[in-house]
Amino acid sequence: MRRRIVVDDSALAARVGTRLREARKRAGLTQQRLAEGRYTKAYVSALEKGHAKPSMAALNFFCERLGMSPADFLGDHGARWSRVEADLLVATGRWQEAADAYAAILATPLGQALRAEALRGLAEALCRLERGPEAIGPATEAAEIFAKLRRRRDAALATYWLAYAQHLAENGTEAAALLSALLADLRSGEEADPDLRLRALMALSTIAAAEGQHRSALGYLEEARGMAADLDDWRRGVFLSLLATSYTEIGDLEGAISTGVEGLGLFRAAEAQREAAKLENNLALAYLRMGNPSRAWEFAEQARSRHAAVDDRHTLAHVAETEAQIALSEGDPARALRLADEALGHAEATQNHRAMVSALLTRARAHAAAGEPDAAAAAYERTAAVVRIHGPRLRLREALGEWADVLASQGRHQDAYVLTREALQASMPEAARPPARTASRSAPRPRSRATPARP
Repeated sequence: MRRRIVVDDSALAARVGTRLREARKRAGLTQQRLAEGRYTKAYVSALEKGHAKPSMAALNFFCERLGMSPADFLGDHGARWSRVEADLLVATGRWQEAADAYAAILATPLGQALRAEALRGLAEALCRLERGPEAIGPATEAAEIFAKLRRRRDAALATYWLAYAQHLAENGTEAAALLSALLADLRSGEEADPDLRLRALMALSTIAAAEGQHRSALGYLEEARGMAADLDDWRRGVFLSLLATSYTEIGDLEGAISTGVEGLGLFRAAEAQREAAKLENNLALAYLRMGNPSRAWEFAEQARSRHAAVDDRHTLAHVAETEAQIALSEGDPARALRLADEALGHAEATQNHRAMVSALLTRARAHAAAGEPDAAAAAYERTAAVVRIHGPRLRLREALGEWADVLASQGRHQDAYVLTREALQASMPEAARPPARTASRSAPRPRSRATPARP
């Protein structure tokens, strides 16, 4: 059987199975007939016996066959049943709905165990939405409660999401420390937990990549490679996706594309549409770096189609920004601006700050390419303001450096010098950086179009 991370709640799985069996018998269907076309009789049997819980996709499939709705299976008003529904929302990528559901659950009286489970679910949903600072509190409290209850694995998983939240909040040192301690504990623990150990290694790789340490990121993935062989299609696809990203960052574009295509096949086999779309977007960027915009467009359009089908504006922001980069590479700044503006609209609507930064940066580059230095400088200024608040730090160095180039081309050398100094500070490791000055002091004041350039 494929191994999957599921909520450890066999009683709830048994109740879902009982309801499924009763509904099937009322409909006069055999297990084989209910499963026909997508699943197997053995899978239905496992569900009815409570040995497995259905994904939302499976539940929707069976509901259509039985003339029912998911609410008929998940309609209990108790906290546990509401939590299962929220868990399924997370599992199917409906993260905002999941966050809302967990928040509603937490507003009701709960025992310590149920509270910790809901807090951890909320932390995961917020992390999936890239709202790291908001996830830190729930993840911390969940880890503390689980530790007091001596639920070691649950505490470890809550710590994993706490590290993820710290990473999203630009606290890379704290995130790496939490994951390193977690990994050491997993290596020395009496009970082996290869799945969580693999996740910790993959998370450390992500953090190292975010800090520009791409060789270290690849090293963590190489350590995890042997453990990834036994993963199900979805998790192996995630591993290969991260590996492809690392190959891209170290310049091995052929390795990135071959690995990414393999991962894409696994995502498609697992019907993981959201993950497939993200990987298609990454493959588009890899082909763009290889100088093959036609193939880049193909993968970007596939990603757009998948995200648009489910109205996923949060991730569609990234795809539109990728398309803007491709248009810019083809010498079409007007089209790049339109796409960057679309990406910015999606990002602002979903509070996707990372996509917002990328869209603003591409927008600034498009203005520069169109020979509009004032508009480019204004766009770079806005980009820097967003990055100073939300990160990521490495993008600040990028934005400031390019902004300085634009100002220097206008003869504003003193302003360019100020930005260059800040860019160099942003390049330093966190511990070595001097205290940051306020944006109003470090950034040059915007110049009116009527003001002549400095000599």
